[in-house]
Amino acid sequence: MGKKVVVIGSGFSGLASAACLAKAGMDVTVLEKNDSLGGRARKFEADGFTFDMGPSWYWMPEVFDNFYELFGYKTSDFYELKRLSPSYRVYFEDHTNIDIPANFDELKALFDSYEKGAGEKLDTFLNEAEYKYRVGMDEFVWKPSHGISEFIDLRIAKSAFKLQMFSSISKQIRKLFKHPHLVKILEFPVLFLGATPQNTPALYSLMNYADLKLGTWYPMGGMHNIVEAMVSIAEEQGVKFETSQEVLSLDIVKSGAKSVKTASAEYRCDHVVASCDYHHFDRNVLSSEYSNYSEAYWDKRVMAPSSLLFYIGINKKLKGLKHHTLFFDEDFEKHAHEIYTEPQWPSKPLFYICSPSVTDVSVAPQGCENLFFLVPLAPDLKDSNELREKYFNIICDRLTAITGHDISEAIVYKRSYCMDDFKQDYHAYKGNAYGLANTLFQTAFLKPRLKSKKIKNIYYTGQLTTPGPGVPPSIISGQVVAQEILKTI
Repeated sequence: MGKKVVVIGSGFSGLASAACLAKAGMDVTVLEKNDSLGGRARKFEADGFTFDMGPSWYWMPEVFDNFYELFGYKTSDFYELKRLSPSYRVYFEDHTNIDIPANFDELKALFDSYEKGAGEKLDTFLNEAEYKYRVGMDEFVWKPSHGISEFIDLRIAKSAFKLQMFSSISKQIRKLFKHPHLVKILEFPVLFLGATPQNTPALYSLMNYADLKLGTWYPMGGMHNIVEAMVSIAEEQGVKFETSQEVLSLDIVKSGAKSVKTASAEYRCDHVVASCDYHHFDRNVLSSEYSNYSEAYWDKRVMAPSSLLFYIGINKKLKGLKHHTLFFDEDFEKHAHEIYTEPQWPSKPLFYICSPSVTDVSVAPQGCENLFFLVPLAPDLKDSNELREKYFNIICDRLTAITGHDISEAIVYKRSYCMDDFKQDYHAYKGNAYGLANTLFQTAFLKPRLKSKKIKNIYYTGQLTTPGPGVPPSIISGQVVAQEILKTI
């Protein structure tokens, strides 16, 4: 068709929309603010270590499979996908731990060992979760969510209660399970959705199905292999990529964007896809007369957490370390309260360690370990090097006390990343790491719209619009926006 599309940002949603639009015959250029592609899923290399900067969990593998199949490929054409077993380890307040087996019969037996009959209850719980997952992933996430009318049909209306959109996931879990360890395992996947389990719709037990039934996977070579796969597909379709090109303004004539401007260039366009931070583009790149939403609107949005991250290289191996380890050895509810209810730096933080070198020797020098530390935080807190160091020492002391591993003398590389970096690198609203919280009143058509209300050829994609945060939803978001643009041709 030859129409020109400018995609702003090269995260997963931007790459997906670019590839799909180019496949349909459009002339697509992706403009990336930073000097490398991938958005929050960038990587960097230092001292022989390769660090994924953002996502570290590979869930919902069929979303990736389906995207590659659109272009005649299989996942295995790009990387080897390995299912992790155990999926992850969880440490608790009594310093005991549970390894979550990939085999479901073993998982049911594990639940039974903590609570009589819990294995069968888990089966029931996940059967309901599978229904929610299938309805959600087959239908809801593919709706552009222009308005409530898309969701008003008899089948969906009849399913409303079965989907449990109006009760909390915490209530559902605690009705079935009593042992605190089992409750924490089932509540953990919603920790990053932007609300406490008590305030998260039971609909999101679909995350438990993705976790415990579909499994936790790892693309050998690192998560950035997904970015590389999507870039190669996009380039094959004819997409052009320009890095270090931050979009500063648009030329708008008669309610239509005619060109996109950076500090050094101007790109003519028939359509614009904003895969960058929605708030930044809406309030700072566009003039206020063209904004979809006021600053007051944005300030009232409930954001998912930010994060304090550390990329650590150590010169020894840590015996017994798992690929994913969750440290729930402090009060789960208190940390959640300090993220969502009374925002503050946590008094006794939960944290997470990813060590991809346990699975993949290519990401660290021989005899070394690649570690990624994450502490979830409330967004928009004060950030400083002193606070970062304070919390690094806290989690290292806890790591030693719980596992016996003292890494203090073995660190050969260290880099921190937090609130100010998210704002600087991604213009992340309030320094958020995961986008908009998936609360009941920020679901589907209640999220910021994917189409500009005032400019006919501007669309939004990514974690601040439908269907929401996470790698698979972002990939789907890009595809949905591409479909919406193609409807106008």
